[in-house]
Amino acid sequence: MKHHFLTVMTLWRREIVRFARQRSRVTGAFAQPLVFWILLGGGLRASFRPPGLPDGMSSVEYFYPGIIALMLLFTAIFSTISVVEDRQAGFLQGVLVAPVSRAAVVLGQALGSTTLAMLQGLLFLVLAPIAGVPLTPLSALAALAVMLIMAFSLSNLGLTIAWRMTSTQGFHAIMNLLLLPLWLLSGAFFPATGAPWWIAWIMTVDPLTYGITLLRRAFYLANPVAAGQLPPAAISLGITLLFCCVAAAAAVGSARRSTVR
Repeated sequence: MKHHFLTVMTLWRREIVRFARQRSRVTGAFAQPLVFWILLGGGLRASFRPPGLPDGMSSVEYFYPGIIALMLLFTAIFSTISVVEDRQAGFLQGVLVAPVSRAAVVLGQALGSTTLAMLQGLLFLVLAPIAGVPLTPLSALAALAVMLIMAFSLSNLGLTIAWRMTSTQGFHAIMNLLLLPLWLLSGAFFPATGAPWWIAWIMTVDPLTYGITLLRRAFYLANPVAAGQLPPAAISLGITLLFCCVAAAAAVGSARRSTVR
């Protein structure tokens, strides 16, 4: 157990140190979702109001939980791409031949990515009053708990793909093809109400939909009606936790099937 713990903590610390030394990643991971939020939320404030939006809620306020999810998504992409870079640099081959558990390696990488996402998410929560979100200490703690599950899930999903990739170009192509639609069809940009039936069906089976649902409920703990019509909290929590477990298991399985090359 001590050996596995040391492996996890070493890889976790490596991810944090690497991120801190690459200021472009720090800026990009935080600034890009912020720009999306300002441009989309502010630009569409007067002209965009899809069916199903709660009364009195602006587009800026509606986009806010979705932008947090987007930030977690970008962090997962930027962090897990290090697996591909480590393979090209030879570091990953050294890890693979070392007498360490693949599960411990994946856990260390996932925790590093999750920690980075949570640090940025904590900074983004400061902007809640600007969005018009009635954030209280209790709702902030609830939101952080949901963000922790989402960040860990997305990090493991990114690792599942990254462990199979040999080039950064292929990694970016797959991630953009999979993760951006996963975000767009999660209710982050528009609710399922009023969408064509086939899009509404995809949104129903999208696991990220239920994470964003929990995030919206966390922000409006004091006034649940203000969050609008959402899937039940118990179902949302169950699906989100199931997605987290499946993503973690898939990441470990992908790492175990990876070979030295």
